[in-house]
Amino acid sequence: MTVLDTRALNRATLARQHLLERSDSSVSQAVAHLCGLQAQEPQEPFTGLWSRLCDFRPGHLDDALTGRKVVRTHLMRRTVHLVTADDALAWRARHGTMLRQRVLGTYRRELAGIDTDEVAAAGRAVMADQRPRTMTELVRALEDRWPGPPRRALGELLVAALVPMAQLPPRGLWRQTAGVRNLPLSTWLARDIDPLPADGSDPVGQQLLLRYLAAYGPAASADVRAWCGLAGLPAAVKAAREELVVFRDERGRELLDLPDAPRPHPDTPAPVRFLPAFDNAILGYHDRSRIIDAPHLGLSVAGHRTVLVDGRVTATWTVRDHRLHVSSLRPLTAPEREAVHTEAQALTTFLDNDIEHIELDTSRH
Repeated sequence: MTVLDTRALNRATLARQHLLERSDSSVSQAVAHLCGLQAQEPQEPFTGLWSRLCDFRPGHLDDALTGRKVVRTHLMRRTVHLVTADDALAWRARHGTMLRQRVLGTYRRELAGIDTDEVAAAGRAVMADQRPRTMTELVRALEDRWPGPPRRALGELLVAALVPMAQLPPRGLWRQTAGVRNLPLSTWLARDIDPLPADGSDPVGQQLLLRYLAAYGPAASADVRAWCGLAGLPAAVKAAREELVVFRDERGRELLDLPDAPRPHPDTPAPVRFLPAFDNAILGYHDRSRIIDAPHLGLSVAGHRTVLVDGRVTATWTVRDHRLHVSSLRPLTAPEREAVHTEAQALTTFLDNDIEHIELDTSRH
């Protein structure tokens, strides 16, 4: 069985994530291919798409959001994601149990004994007037019936788990700081959420597996589970196995992949890329060693923006006081420094917010 070393996995990830070469895909096509972008920080997807798409402009994503081609909603891992309308409707029912369990696990004491079916029905009834509401407004309409739970716990149960919601624009638009206004997905998109099959089969689980491998593979089943947070995927893996090829990593883990998906040569040059906070390419795996070193794993979950050099997380970046500040995590060669500076200049042009200086700090290593 072929063994793929860390560098081979890295180059495959970069190719699948449109980070080896920028793609000429549309915003909707890219969001679909990537199986969504993590988006709890509303402005971060703009940088994520700029690093992946040719000639991307902020208005392209704004148009997709206001045109209801893509939508902000709680989905994988109970995190707000930017996904296509089609995927939101097709995948939401399959994520329902996981979303409910995660909220109830977070607020176990506060929500003990609550009848979630009653709360869900009451929440849907309130939202039936098709008026967008903040979480606070929704909870206020129900707190007479459920005065016990804290507002935050009851609100998260409703908007993140029980009532499939879209977060409406202007939330998530370029340089907007609007608060979250919720509307049921089916109302916002004027289409019903796809129901789960009555026969107990799992076509969505199988689709998620194949789509994940197209955007993240080769990967272990543990990586798929870590990405989406869903239970019950071993059956989907078993059902799809004949369509897949199998590799091993250097530690002997079984890696699944699509037969014809790109797996570039490990020596393929990788360009510098500036990634947003919580980027897919880092958080999409249980084992993130293909792209980030163990000492730096905390950066990815703490919301630091990162820089890829030779395909690996090698620096962090911030913008403040009209400066783009890049802080390296290891010594950079002169060509690497030049490449980082060139891509940083391109980023300042894209961000277009009066950045006057680019600073490269090498004091952290």
